Amino acid sequence: QVQLVESGGGAVQAGGSLRLSCAASGSIFSIDTMAWYRQAPGKPRDLVATITRGGGIRHYADSVKGRFTISRDNIVNTVYLQMNSLKQEDTAVYYCNVETFRRFQCWGQGTQVAVSS
Repeated sequence: QVQLVESGGGAVQAGGSLRLSCAASGSIFSIDTMAWYRQAPGKPRDLVATITRGGGIRHYADSVKGRFTISRDNIVNTVYLQMNSLKQEDTAVYYCNVETFRRFQCWGQGTQVAVSS
């Protein structure tokens, strides 16, 4: 089992930046892909970005390409999401996700990001 704790959310004005962190603990040796998802009120949870174990392959949703950067540090078992040029439509609860080598999914509790005009 993997436990995930997100941090770094908050309120920011449009055009600003935030950096989210997600620290993993527990069965960290089983972690393969790490990812960030987000869910706005009344909408489904959407994939934002993913990163493979070695960090060599990253995938981004079209809506965040060029503005968000996902990275990970396997020494401290943490995945990051650097969010720049934030827009009001980025407002959502952001969830950390990991997939293990056995394809089990683990989720964090979520961190709120609120972008105002």
